[in-house]
Amino acid sequence: MSIPVTHPFAFDPTYGMKLPDLQAIVPPEAPPGFDPFWQTRYKRAIATDPQPVLRISALTHPIWQVLDIVYTSTGGIRIGGWLLLPRDRPVRRGLVVGHGYGGRDAPDFDLPVEDAAVLFLCFRGLSLSPHPPIPPDASGHVLQEIDKPDDYIIGGCVDDLWLAVSTLLSLYPWLAGHIGYSGVSFGGGIGALAIPFDLRINRGHLVVPTFGDRERWLTLPTVGSADSVQTYQKTHGSVLEALRMFDAASAATRIKVPMLAAVALFDPAVAPPCQFAVANALSTSKYNEIFILDAGHFDYPGSTEQNALLREKVRHFFKVL
Repeated sequence: MSIPVTHPFAFDPTYGMKLPDLQAIVPPEAPPGFDPFWQTRYKRAIATDPQPVLRISALTHPIWQVLDIVYTSTGGIRIGGWLLLPRDRPVRRGLVVGHGYGGRDAPDFDLPVEDAAVLFLCFRGLSLSPHPPIPPDASGHVLQEIDKPDDYIIGGCVDDLWLAVSTLLSLYPWLAGHIGYSGVSFGGGIGALAIPFDLRINRGHLVVPTFGDRERWLTLPTVGSADSVQTYQKTHGSVLEALRMFDAASAATRIKVPMLAAVALFDPAVAPPCQFAVANALSTSKYNEIFILDAGHFDYPGSTEQNALLREKVRHFFKVL
């Protein structure tokens, strides 16, 4: 392993922790009412008719047919994105793909899946899913209704993921039992919150997931979304009690399906202790795997090789979906 030594940050993105320290982190217990909160939210969300609208995209690709897609999520919010369909083979599985807090301006054509309908959504307020007054930037987005658990933007984004699954099933009913999720950073945290309460999602891939161990998340220096929440706390008081209901590590203890998690030893945007809180929350099932990256949200020597290894694991992981 070659953790970056030189970096431009005013803090240590390893937080002084090595792999054994990170692997020893215990995920926090969920607060009272955690399961009923999410179960009720899920039932309410999937009662929504996604009403997907498709059109041929201006984007083209030799392997994938590209469609622009818009569907309805909770609150009547229209969610935009792209649907990729294989040009030369039937659709046998489905995959919903989230994104980081930088949003998404195009689908990832190099995702190593085949025979799949792949839905790249843009979570509410971001990229192709603008919805004023939701701020379109990460620092503002993460604060939207933060003191109101029922209305907090993170819960709405979980709804968007669940409605993406509903959208795939409305278009391709035979995909029931064969739908996965893949999310990085922000999308990884949303996935950890969504997967345990949606039995329609059969396996998940989370890369450097955020929102784990909120108590740590609120205290460790970072250049990520936690920084704006930490700043907010200084003038508005602690938001920990509200955010405990949105702890990705607490949620991950409830995941029962096969998972592939990739977590980093060095990360200035999502503190590694918070990432490992999510990964460590997953069961020790033989179907789960934790892949260790030297760094996240940062270019480093060897990143190409590590990402190639991870890509092959992803290929095999979703092949059996």
